[in-house]
Amino acid sequence: MGEGDAKNPLKSLEEKIAAAKKAVEPDQPVQNKFSAAEVGWRMIIELTAGVFIGFGLGYGLDFLFNTKPVFILILTLFGFAAGVKTMMRSARELQKKELSAQDSTEEDNIDG
Repeated sequence: MGEGDAKNPLKSLEEKIAAAKKAVEPDQPVQNKFSAAEVGWRMIIELTAGVFIGFGLGYGLDFLFNTKPVFILILTLFGFAAGVKTMMRSARELQKKELSAQDSTEEDNIDG
């Protein structure tokens, strides 16, 4: 061992550990990707939120105009349609992100 190692062995050990960690770590940080469960829960929440909002508005209008189940049925169906539309938009957005990430990975592999 050299002179610097004899004076401070912990410091030299820390440097060796840091060098070993740096050699193992990837060059680019790992991107935060959504797991399938997170995407599924997001879509379920979007759908149920649309249905409950439609139901709540329908119930309120039925109570206000004293026309039981008419507005509940209509606005619950509209809420369901809005929830499905929001789910599809989210799925399209996530698909675009995934495709762009794959394209950038492929370009890196071609260049390097």
